[in-house]
Amino acid sequence: MYVSMKEMLEKAHRENYGVMAINCFNLETARTVINAAEELKAPIIVNIVEEHLVKHAPSDLIAPMVKTLANKASVPVALNLDHGKDQHLVFKAIEDGFSSIMYDGSDFDFEKNIAETKKVVSYAHQRGISVEAELGSLGGTEGENYTENAMKTDPDEAKRFVESTGIDALAISYGSSHGDYPEGMVPEFDFERLKEIKEKVDIPLVLHGGSGSGEENILKSVQHGINKINVGCDFMNANRDSALKILKENPDINFFYLMHQVEKDSAQVIKDYIELSGSKGKAL
Repeated sequence: MYVSMKEMLEKAHRENYGVMAINCFNLETARTVINAAEELKAPIIVNIVEEHLVKHAPSDLIAPMVKTLANKASVPVALNLDHGKDQHLVFKAIEDGFSSIMYDGSDFDFEKNIAETKKVVSYAHQRGISVEAELGSLGGTEGENYTENAMKTDPDEAKRFVESTGIDALAISYGSSHGDYPEGMVPEFDFERLKEIKEKVDIPLVLHGGSGSGEENILKSVQHGINKINVGCDFMNANRDSALKILKENPDINFFYLMHQVEKDSAQVIKDYIELSGSKGKAL
């Protein structure tokens, strides 16, 4: 069933578990994610990164497709625009049927972030669409530009930001970074910061850059108040690695059968994260 992310995350907030939000960009990736969630009877969020709307699947194409898959599913499915920065694209995604928006004004200073986020919240809430926003910023693994202390979310600012904007969920920075970590590296999460933020704001909190964070960090994040976990790289890598393995074994395979097998193989990483997040069985 196709739902708003708001009701999904409010339930997770009340019951202290996380919901997985997986980056997708086409029919196959969205279907893989939804099928994995159905198998484990878990709510699921299909994340579409703004860049993918621009370069691959515009919102008027991807939204009806995901909505059709969702309405055929036996579990709650939300479609969320991830890291929407261009307000024109954000508003168009809302009009095209996205059920949730993650507006990213983290490049602005604090006051400008509040002002711009309020515009999106007003537009979205009038249309029954939930809004996630970001405070603080994440580094990236590329070039080893990892998240530093100065980039992490300030708990007092988080409280004011939530109260000023009326957002439905807050993405915070407390140690994760976007991208693939070097082999063997596990980021260090600031759980005291997470706990303090959760005590100050009474809304669902979001972990971005979940890929490669490590099982212990994911489990403790959920324990201390994270209700949505974004994963992109680990799922994309699972698709790529499956395709490479199949092509190595059978370079002449028909493309249809290649894609079909990749869907089957890449579902496992989704199921692993659902187990870690605590959302297995929460669609019941």
